[in-house]
Amino acid sequence: MIKRGKLWCKQSVILLAASALLLTGCGGEPDKVPEPVVEKVEVPTAAPTQEPEPTPDASVIGERESVDGKMQSYLTGEWKDEAVVTRRPIAVMIPNNSPAMPQYGISKASIIYEAPVEGRITRLMAVVEDFDDLERIGPVRSSRDYFLYVAMGYEAIYCNWGLARPYVEELINRDTVQNISAAVEGIYHPAHEAFDRVSRPGYATEFTGYLFIEGMKKAAERLSYDWEYDQDYVPPFIFAADGTRAEQNYETAESASMIYPGGQSGNKGGYGAYNPYFEYHEQDHLYYRYQNGDEQIDELDGSQLAVSNVVFQFCHGEVRDAHDYLAFAVHGEGDAIVFTGGKVIKGTWKRYDGDATPAKFFDQDGEEIIFNQGKTWICNIWEEYGEFVEYK
Repeated sequence: MIKRGKLWCKQSVILLAASALLLTGCGGEPDKVPEPVVEKVEVPTAAPTQEPEPTPDASVIGERESVDGKMQSYLTGEWKDEAVVTRRPIAVMIPNNSPAMPQYGISKASIIYEAPVEGRITRLMAVVEDFDDLERIGPVRSSRDYFLYVAMGYEAIYCNWGLARPYVEELINRDTVQNISAAVEGIYHPAHEAFDRVSRPGYATEFTGYLFIEGMKKAAERLSYDWEYDQDYVPPFIFAADGTRAEQNYETAESASMIYPGGQSGNKGGYGAYNPYFEYHEQDHLYYRYQNGDEQIDELDGSQLAVSNVVFQFCHGEVRDAHDYLAFAVHGEGDAIVFTGGKVIKGTWKRYDGDATPAKFFDQDGEEIIFNQGKTWICNIWEEYGEFVEYK
């Protein structure tokens, strides 16, 4: 078993200095010697050389192309309908505590982002681009600002029911933030038509509210939201090309089939309450999600949640107030571990180009990490509790 400690990358910088020696002569003027006769020879001038064009890396997906109405997704690398992958996704806040289970429609997400919230449990944000055939998704819960900042990096339309007003109200109501929000205090432009409750006998009311896709689309139209990606859009990942596997680039990396974002002994870092873990299956190259000792399933079809890539993104966290509201640094940089194809790739994450760009993930040589095509689960690891992370 391997328990994660700090990842350190050291760089050495060598400065080279050059000195020049000036030689001067002295003494009388020497006798004059006749100048030699030198025959001038014309030397042809070589044509200027051009920098060679960089050779495309055949091991990763390059520029996307439309083929028979399909293109490769920015979020998964998979071939999907062009209308789907050229459209901005939605990012839906979903509770992850036991009284809310099971969630509905979450297996449709291309990316699931998980982070701690007050009470030291985690909450999920499902980033979904394949939602046309989905009736609803949820239950839907309230916003925290660090989730919203992550959604902005994906250029996703952010969907929530409620908010931590002291830390979210000003941000979510900015003109630059496109959100589909239930009608609660602190939301200036609510989307009444996008939300409704579903009968769930035995469940608390807070776990009965869902986002309905047709209503969401109507709300986006009423609010004049633009579904097109910006021309400066930055994809969050680079993916292995068709017919290749990302782990072929990391043959010397260690292997792991069991991944515990909060360890197995319980801790106050958000993942200790329900002890989630991922189990890698070699036969289909997927990481299967478990929580509370059971399979974490989607009520939509009874399938277990499974993804092609798992990311641990270590972020500095702080407790904000007596209500245990948390803050996480999702801009800047920090340690990261990417699990893909059974391999463990240690490195860093960086996000310095503002709210509209996502975090990018780099190996210890500074090269962007290659992901396998498919879904990705990103665990925001509270850096101060990073010592509890385990994999084996």
